[in-house]
Amino acid sequence: MKKASIVSIGNELLNGQTVDTNTTYLSGQLLTIGLPVVSSYTIGDEMDAIVRAFNLAGTDADIVLATGGLGPTDDDLTRQAFAKFLGTELQLKADLLHRIQNFFTKRNVQMSEKNKIQAYIPAGAKALANPLGTAPGIMAEAKGKLLVALPGVPSEMKQMFAESVLSELQRFAGTQAVVVRKLRCFGTGESNIAELLGPLMQRGRNPLINCTVEYGVITLHIIATAEDKNKARQMAEKEEKSLRNTLGELVYGTEEQTLAEVVGEKLARQKMTITVAESCTGGTLVRLLTDIPGASRYFTHGWVTYSNTAKTGELGVPADLIQKYGAVSEQVAQAMARGARKKAQTDFAISITGIAGPAGGTEQKPVGLVYICVDSDNGCDTKRCLFSHDRRFIRLRAAQTALNMLRLKLNI
Repeated sequence: MKKASIVSIGNELLNGQTVDTNTTYLSGQLLTIGLPVVSSYTIGDEMDAIVRAFNLAGTDADIVLATGGLGPTDDDLTRQAFAKFLGTELQLKADLLHRIQNFFTKRNVQMSEKNKIQAYIPAGAKALANPLGTAPGIMAEAKGKLLVALPGVPSEMKQMFAESVLSELQRFAGTQAVVVRKLRCFGTGESNIAELLGPLMQRGRNPLINCTVEYGVITLHIIATAEDKNKARQMAEKEEKSLRNTLGELVYGTEEQTLAEVVGEKLARQKMTITVAESCTGGTLVRLLTDIPGASRYFTHGWVTYSNTAKTGELGVPADLIQKYGAVSEQVAQAMARGARKKAQTDFAISITGIAGPAGGTEQKPVGLVYICVDSDNGCDTKRCLFSHDRRFIRLRAAQTALNMLRLKLNI
């Protein structure tokens, strides 16, 4: 199985001035043609460091893709490092120099003498055309490895990769295939998922199961590797079925599906409507619901009732209920949901009240305490949650939890 490694070059990547989107893009493109990326390196503009990175990447993988450092300035050292790695010298290519000169002539700009360095290519290497800029790419095969250097400018890199590199990588990789499927889960922790799956998450398996977590959403990546795409797809589908059988309702969707999308489709399919009444989440739940195209099929309207007077005036929450139990309580959450559903005349209502922080908590009611209620003709389901992390996390996690509560009700 052929593998790839990516080397990102540039001081701006190390000092935080530029975000490295090239590695993400290339990793995704390589996976579509069955080439897994097994490592990546971020290196500054220093020739010996770049050569070391090439050596490390070449040890890891059969294909090394480098981006950045092909410009005309003194800190652009990728072509020199490429030549040193290959054990050869840079050679001036007259056709490249002519093309670079034409690039400036067409724009009525005088070419700087420094741009001449971009016409130098390591001996024995192939120059890759750059229709958007002056920096040609470089490709060479050595010791059974394929090495490619691309510009760091994302638009130039993407076009050069598509036009000059992708087909060559496909030839180099042969018929091998990698298929990735994703299962989205919510309602338990990462460690519990690992316990439920047991040996299915062991390293070295094929398919391999990787796990990532974001705001309570656990994504299981099923990575199947085989000699052809059809077999890899069959392996991934079989593994997905096994995971679904084990995890049951913890699985809410696949690929890039969000909880709001899944809940919205269930509501639309069942011809149900929903309203919401939010306090500590400040409209986060409404945003998640209405970010979905076609949300008007099931979402009518909602309230953000931050103050106690808004809760009593807009939703009909009794003032004495707030006084007795506090705004952050199971009783008030239920009253908010009931009041919202009564006013909106919907099938469901969700209410959220809590303490998002960073201040406002007490020993009895700490920051992160949230009550969520889903009201329907079948009664009120209320959940007490205690979330950690910062204000943004607490608000989003509360809204996601509310959607999941509704999802489970719609499954019945």
